[in-house]
Amino acid sequence: MLFLGFGKLLNKKLASVLAALLASSMLSSCVTTTTGGFMADASEERTANDYIQLALAYFDNNDMPGARRHVNNAFDIDNRISDGYMVLAMVFQREGDLDLADSNFLRAISLDQNNSRARNNYAAMLFTQERFRESYEQLERVACDTSYEGRSLVFEGLGRSALRLGRQEDAKAAFQRALHLNESLFMDPLELVLIYFDQENYPLACQYYRSYLTAIAFLQLPHTLRALFSGIKMEGYFQNVDFFENTSLVFTTLYPTSPEFQTFQRLKNAS
Repeated sequence: MLFLGFGKLLNKKLASVLAALLASSMLSSCVTTTTGGFMADASEERTANDYIQLALAYFDNNDMPGARRHVNNAFDIDNRISDGYMVLAMVFQREGDLDLADSNFLRAISLDQNNSRARNNYAAMLFTQERFRESYEQLERVACDTSYEGRSLVFEGLGRSALRLGRQEDAKAAFQRALHLNESLFMDPLELVLIYFDQENYPLACQYYRSYLTAIAFLQLPHTLRALFSGIKMEGYFQNVDFFENTSLVFTTLYPTSPEFQTFQRLKNAS
């Protein structure tokens, strides 16, 4: 959406970052006249970081030109800011320029090997491109950063990449670690249901399916096609007739053309 009035349409996050930027600029003008070069450099660094935060706020508001403009403002102060290249990579990714996104993510990481946010965002892009080994390698580094916010989701992503690589045990360990960090996650127990069911460990599969159902109920989320199919397999094995019949009815009504439905039909006919 085009901005019709700068002061009216910026959200609270954008406005707060702008306020910080203005305050930093005011401090910069005061510092340079009273305390000399060292504090001036520190103030410039704060200003550059404020521009990056402002760029992220524009990105969140889907204003790619605004995000790019404020990254360039930061680069006018310091063109070796790792987060600046991360933001550019995210902008290029959203605009569909994936080669440019890739090179900017790599530039961000080369400037700061400990930039976990850049690595995590890069891993997400790699996963969508089915570059699962590279995604796994990036997430391994992020998972070691104990201070990274949302670390449980990093382990979830690690597990998903491991599954795509056929590394079932690594996937299982990653999903369990994610749940240890955040027991309210709902995709991880579902993934563990499928792993344990595949390994014929039905009691643990059942245990994790109950955990999944509890999380879904708490979050008030609908069942996905994959979750319904997992439930049918699980409860069918344990001969929970009522659950099996009720879920089967939903499954056949909502997803009659899905590959999972075809598999369900084969299972039903074989039983």
